[in-house]
Amino acid sequence: MGADQSLPANLFGLSGWSGSGKTTLMARLIPVVAQRGFTVSTLKHAHHAFDIDQPGKDSYVHRMAGASEVLVASGQRWALMHENRGSPELSLTELVAKLSPVDLILVEGFKRDSHPKLEVHRPSNGKPLLYPDDPNIIAVASDVPLPGCPLPVLNLEDVEAIADLILERCRLRGPR
Repeated sequence: MGADQSLPANLFGLSGWSGSGKTTLMARLIPVVAQRGFTVSTLKHAHHAFDIDQPGKDSYVHRMAGASEVLVASGQRWALMHENRGSPELSLTELVAKLSPVDLILVEGFKRDSHPKLEVHRPSNGKPLLYPDDPNIIAVASDVPLPGCPLPVLNLEDVEAIADLILERCRLRGPR
């Protein structure tokens, strides 16, 4: 099983168990990549129901009234909320197609999907490494050395080295 060929070459994932530090690494990685001159979008999978809207807001009223999509816009940002309303969850490929073009797409979660990934691992979590069961994991970032790991192991605190690995894998070179 290799990477899904329908996904773009500029897509790279962070994978790991809950509490491993994926979101923290993502928050540190995005500005490093952006400072190198690349545009970045992120895609995050939620295993639970979530709502970015708030009861009482006009957009919430529109959704509750049955709107399939609600787009909220201001001078600072816009957000499109789409209600699945019983339709199946979109695949990673379908979700990526909804994004505007950027240099790099970073994905958090979607650990069962076939795309290149960095495993974020903290042995103190008591969870096993994912790479033995996922051939799409190309390296591991950990807070401790992992003797015997056949993949490159990066220090979880070395965000510059992690950015280097991701940009090289996605064939993004130097400042644009």
